[in-house]
Amino acid sequence: MAGSGRGSKVAAGRLPVARVAVDVSLAHLDRPFDYLVPERLSPEAVPGCRVRVRFAGRLTSGYLLQRAEDSEHEGGLAFLERVVSPEPVLTAEVFGLARAVADRYGGTLADVLRLAIPPRHGAAESAAAEEKPQAAPPLPEPGSWARYPAGRSFLAALGDGRAPRAAWSALPGPHWPDEIARAAATARAAGRGVVIVVPDARDLGLLDGALAEVLGSGQHVCLAAGLGPAERYRRWLAVARGQIRVVAGTRSAMFAPVAELGLVVVWDDGDDLHAEPRAPYPHVREVLALRAHRCGAAALIGGFARTAEVTQLVAGGWAAALTADRATVRQFAPRITATGDDAELGRDEAARSARMPSLALRTAREAVARGPVLFQVPRRGYVVAAACEHCGTRARCSRCGGPLSLPGARAAAQCGWCGTAGAPRCARCGQTGLRALVVGAGRTAEELGRAFPAVAVRTSGGADVIAEVGSEPAVIVATPGAEPRAAGGYAAAILLDGWALLSRASLRASEEALRRWLNAAALVRAGRDGGSVVVVADAALAPVQALVRWDPVTHAERELAERRELRFPPTVRLAALTGMSGAVQEVLDAAELPAGAEVLGPIPVADGGPPSERPDGSAAVRVLVRVDRRQGTRLAAALRAAQAIRTARKDAGVVRLQLDPAELL
Repeated sequence: MAGSGRGSKVAAGRLPVARVAVDVSLAHLDRPFDYLVPERLSPEAVPGCRVRVRFAGRLTSGYLLQRAEDSEHEGGLAFLERVVSPEPVLTAEVFGLARAVADRYGGTLADVLRLAIPPRHGAAESAAAEEKPQAAPPLPEPGSWARYPAGRSFLAALGDGRAPRAAWSALPGPHWPDEIARAAATARAAGRGVVIVVPDARDLGLLDGALAEVLGSGQHVCLAAGLGPAERYRRWLAVARGQIRVVAGTRSAMFAPVAELGLVVVWDDGDDLHAEPRAPYPHVREVLALRAHRCGAAALIGGFARTAEVTQLVAGGWAAALTADRATVRQFAPRITATGDDAELGRDEAARSARMPSLALRTAREAVARGPVLFQVPRRGYVVAAACEHCGTRARCSRCGGPLSLPGARAAAQCGWCGTAGAPRCARCGQTGLRALVVGAGRTAEELGRAFPAVAVRTSGGADVIAEVGSEPAVIVATPGAEPRAAGGYAAAILLDGWALLSRASLRASEEALRRWLNAAALVRAGRDGGSVVVVADAALAPVQALVRWDPVTHAERELAERRELRFPPTVRLAALTGMSGAVQEVLDAAELPAGAEVLGPIPVADGGPPSERPDGSAAVRVLVRVDRRQGTRLAAALRAAQAIRTARKDAGVVRLQLDPAELL
């Protein structure tokens, strides 16, 4: 068979069989397929290159995984149609990782490879220079890592080429980019490669500057979607060719083909930007932890907050806690007060329920003379939710029943579902006036403009995010994640509407509220320099107390213990099946679930919009399947096999499979 021809084509005399991963996402076709390599394409058909093949009568893309002498396929083999490029873009390490990620999340290799390898840009590939790898930089000084009792030993282990794994609770302040850069430089000085993933472009910009300063020019590249396809592919090629060994980037950089990987870093792993929204929905933290395990690399998972997932890694012995002592935390943290701690509020119930209590306004007025003051508001917009000003009934659209909001001071009410705008009439009392129920950043900025008439008021959020502000007096109103850095730090921060974060219908509401508060408070000057933070929330609540003490670790340990008792993630593995009720039931019937698996549901899918109407009367539902953590791999395999049965039979209806979903509702 190896030397046979097909028409005018002749198979290669040596290693004539190519195993190809075809770019097809159907579960029952998730395996390599064998093809013959024509003699004329043999020099270019190298493992890892892009190829085009005939598959099910169509010309389809794929990756050549390996060359072999023989095939186990009993029938005849088709020839490769062409080699798109001889560039080996799929390394053996990334292929193994992609296969492991697909297995963990119940997905297909094709879906993972679409996330791992950027689209080819021919001009960038042709123009990319063949350069020698950069020489390793010298071993850096520990710098601010000396503030942590285990900081020097962590760097020493990296410098010795060992693989320490740390759950890092970063001290408040602007030092975290420099600390990550020094860890990367230490690993690079030992001859190892580094992958660093941060949530967004703003964090990446800070890290880029720190890496350039610590590593020197030309020692690293940043990978982000904002670069454009040509520049991003050029930089990615430099990494794939081994010219650059330090990569920093946003989510997709977790698959960067860094040679001799020795350190993976995740910053702020609780940020939802780390969760991939495309199938099979992997999370940066899980992928890089898996990659570190497979490569024997060190891992540094850090942030101002601590997630339950990282706490689980510490509890299981996979990682060690890297924290500062309490005296050092008090030295660098701002002074934090909850409004419930104010004696004045204890006497005045009206002040306790005010959106902006006197403590918050007094703190802001005193601080604005010394520099900028940050107001964090959980919601964008102007008036996010409105009610009838006469009877208090929630304002809803007369057309579809959707919630009404006010996009501006003199704008008409608008439906959040169908977009209808106009002056609504209350269905209960017939009146037309509205009053605000939930206020957004726009209305807050308007109110603060009246409270601080002599100070500039700026907003940051949505499409208009401010990167940095100066040290002069100003009032900055920002939504979570859009807080600009202030030169020298903010004089104070007021964290408004804590109830809006804590009352979210989410398993992670408490954890996420604390994470957002800590990230904002970390931008404030230390208490010894006059920095102060006021959080408008019930002081008795656990996340508020954790913020006041700056103790995210204890809060995360308590959160993990409660989830373990209730059998919630991450102490168990969960699979979510979403689709039409009949299709979801077909998957469950076909799956050989592990012993002890619990099926929870079905429940109707809640998408925040009006209910969809279907001619057949069927409904979209969601089902959760819960198993012990040790059975997570079996659960993923069972559900993927059930999906394969449905796709092979071409059953109607798509069922979305998501392992360890970020949200359970």
